[in-house]
Amino acid sequence: MTVGAQPIAGDRVFNTPLECGLRSAVLLLAACPRACDVQRMVQYDYLIVHSGDVDGGPKSIHPATPHRSGELLVRRSLVEAGLEFMTCRKVIERTYTGLGIGYVAGEYAVMFLDALTSGYVRQLRERAAWVVETFQGMPDEELDHFMKERWSQWGAEFVREALLGGADE
Repeated sequence: MTVGAQPIAGDRVFNTPLECGLRSAVLLLAACPRACDVQRMVQYDYLIVHSGDVDGGPKSIHPATPHRSGELLVRRSLVEAGLEFMTCRKVIERTYTGLGIGYVAGEYAVMFLDALTSGYVRQLRERAAWVVETFQGMPDEELDHFMKERWSQWGAEFVREALLGGADE
């Protein structure tokens, strides 16, 4: 099954529209009733799985991979596919304002997310609450600055470790 050009299952396990849509639904439910635009959703999607990259943030759900800041460059199309996937199922709703297009938790968001009881979803919900509590009050420009100021550092610890000979030497 596919959504646009993105496979839902089969040749990809991670970052499918289903997985990205799940993260978006969790984030939007935590942000409810505030709408978030795609740019904020991309930033929140990075922060929900790499929360440990932020000073004082909770441990990251996903592993700290080298050059993970590069994820920000490819994440937009994945998040958009996830938003579309969940919008078609009324888990997420698209809103239109004078500022543009935004997204909010849809009528089936609570029912859908409450039906998922895995440890991963529980951790996503905990991290989403942290992301929203920490960053929702930031104006878009301030969040953009926060992300740009730090993104080149995220994942760079592997480069420094390699240059210093690593821990095994």
